Amino acid sequence: MSDEYVLLIREPNWSPETMTADDWQAGMAGHKAFQDAVTAAGERIVASNALQEAGQATRITPGADGTPVFTSGPFGETSEAITGFYSFTASSPEQARELAALCPTRGSIELYPVLVLDAVR
Repeated sequence: MSDEYVLLIREPNWSPETMTADDWQAGMAGHKAFQDAVTAAGERIVASNALQEAGQATRITPGADGTPVFTSGPFGETSEAITGFYSFTASSPEQARELAALCPTRGSIELYPVLVLDAVR
């Protein structure tokens, strides 16, 4: 049985507005190759998407009185932003790492096993 993993793609802060058609085509080809590798391994992509640039993000933290505090991005303390994600299945942690390493990035990848809440008791 396969477990689910979430892969976060971190890139130097980028703007989709500055990407050329060739940049998009090359990037999408790399992501298609990653998706094909997951499928070829007998696994599946559960969800995926690209994210807007960090300037469009909002950080929400609890305020002192319990009401939420909203802070608009970009967030100055970060030199990289999460630019996309995949949720995918893998039969082992080793396979998950091997597949995640195939995901294209100019930054880094963070890989997290999904905690199945029904199993936590």
